[in-house]
Formats: sequence, structure tokens, C-alpha cells
Amino acid sequence: MSTEYRVRIDRTACEGVFACLVRDDRFVEATDGLATIDEPESHGFEDAEETVARFDDGRLEDAQLAARACPVDAIDVTVIDDA
Repeated sequence: MSTEYRVRIDRTACEGVFACLVRDDRFVEATDGLATIDEPESHGFEDAEETVARFDDGRLEDAQLAARACPVDAIDVTVIDDA
């Protein structure tokens, strides 16, 4: 069973420390040297300040591990409760 969740990267807090990349392969280094999400199936957006993606894919734990690995707390993972 999958859970719908949102991943947000605060690009202003990201310092190009990529501990998240080894925890979840959807996180990649962008051309500007900061973390981003490379997942065409996600529903979200990216601008200079943040990247937001929404998933329903059974990989919530991977995203949470990536968020915990971020030493600058630039990644938030939120479960979406439609109840």
C-alpha cells in the first residue's frame, strides 16, 4: 500500500551538501549545484527558492531517510491526509 506525500526542498537552505542523494535516487544535483528532484512522474514545481514534489509511490521511507540525512534541514516530507 502506498501513501501520498509531499517532498519540499528549501533551496535557500541547501548548501550543496548531498547526503540526501545516497538515501533516495530521486534526489540529484541540479545545474546550479543544489539538490533537486529528478522524477518526471511527480506532481510539483521548482523555482529559485524551493522544489516541491508530490508522490504516491510507496517510497515514503526513502524520502524520509533523505530528509533525515540532510545536515542543513533543507528537506521536509509531509504525509498528505485526505481524510
